[in-house]
Amino acid sequence: MQPYAYERHELIEPDWRRLPGWRHVTRDEWESAQWQRAHCVKNIAQLRTVYGDLITADFYDDLALDQATQATMSMLVPPHMINTMVPTGEITDKTLLADPVRRYMLPVASDRLTDFASHPHASRDSLHEHDMWVAEGLTHRYPTKVLAELLSTCPQYCGHCTRMDLVGNSTPTVAKLKLSLKPVDRYDAMINYLKGQPGVRDVVVSGGDVANVPWPQLETFLMRLLAIDTIRDIRLATKALAGLPQHWLQPAVVEGLERVARTAARRGVNLAIHTHVNHAQSLTPLVARAAQTALEVGVRDVRNQGVLMRGVNATAADLLDLCFALQGEAGILPYYFYMCDMIPNAEHWRVAVWQAQQLQHDIMGYLPGYATPRIVCDVPFVGKRWVHMVTDYDRERGITYWTKNYRTSIEDSSMDLDRTYPYYDPIDTLPAAGIAKWRAEAQLPLVAYAG
Repeated sequence: MQPYAYERHELIEPDWRRLPGWRHVTRDEWESAQWQRAHCVKNIAQLRTVYGDLITADFYDDLALDQATQATMSMLVPPHMINTMVPTGEITDKTLLADPVRRYMLPVASDRLTDFASHPHASRDSLHEHDMWVAEGLTHRYPTKVLAELLSTCPQYCGHCTRMDLVGNSTPTVAKLKLSLKPVDRYDAMINYLKGQPGVRDVVVSGGDVANVPWPQLETFLMRLLAIDTIRDIRLATKALAGLPQHWLQPAVVEGLERVARTAARRGVNLAIHTHVNHAQSLTPLVARAAQTALEVGVRDVRNQGVLMRGVNATAADLLDLCFALQGEAGILPYYFYMCDMIPNAEHWRVAVWQAQQLQHDIMGYLPGYATPRIVCDVPFVGKRWVHMVTDYDRERGITYWTKNYRTSIEDSSMDLDRTYPYYDPIDTLPAAGIAKWRAEAQLPLVAYAG
């Protein structure tokens, strides 16, 4: 008997009419991007309308407490995403609390750790992307790659968002940064910078989420990128392919994507979509249709970049179930699983580096090699590193040390490439002696991120 037994599971679209608030919603309404956006859940009152008396006041009180005291992201969940929570069986407080999709889309106070809910070294912009802006929203972190944040909104807000300092509305605990330029001026500045950087060949177009950029504006920006001879890879980052697939199935979007894809193909540029699916429950026939449509109109690849989270997918079985569903049923290539970044109030999601290493070991050999995802740690001031690339590891204190082979845009040529950079495991995963040492250093500012 093998540690993991593969069994094919065809994708299902859970019946949204099982939820009292959507009992009379037609299929045409459900498959409309406009209806989905108009009926996103933005507050507890709207969530009560959806669930009716299936959920008790205890759950809503737990959610309200989190929104008031710990949430770094405001509430915004499309109906499609809510529908993948407890997709089968009875919906109760207990089943909803245990649901893996709910755990990161609708975090509640009882999810969070009571001791070291934030790591002492957590920070709002844990990857220092803002520090590496070379134009507003344009992060030049790697020698040949840039990240273009076109806007600061998404069709849905995930509790663990790594860009929680910028994306979404402010919460009682986090006053968000704001983009100051008009979109047209921001995009002009990005394009002008890239025209003068022949060493940059790869652009990740993100935000926020590109699904929130009006299509004519996004298409114009992408065509301007394609006119720069040195750009050879363009990746569109969109959680909406999984959270709001209806957007990517709209005729105007499909036709526009085909124009961009054909232009990219003529110019020898690799155009890909990167989405964000964390659990097999989130994959439905509509998601598969959106991915397949993108491939049919000429997008070279649709890839998944998940985030490794306790209570969501941090077991070998959950990861393998997800990867087989992605690759075999939805036509989406498993690509990366990132360790959850060191943002405030995220310790209950994060895993230790040694746990990530074990998971990488445990998923090997089951999937085709090209569809076996790499588990990576995004180390501050370093970048993505496979989890086995640690230079040194203090297991007692939960500190790994990493090196890199390039300089970021905020480092000059004198920066020593032999330098090591620390990354920290969640304190609750440490042995007792390690936890005691962190307690002894409790003078470190536990809430320095606020404001």
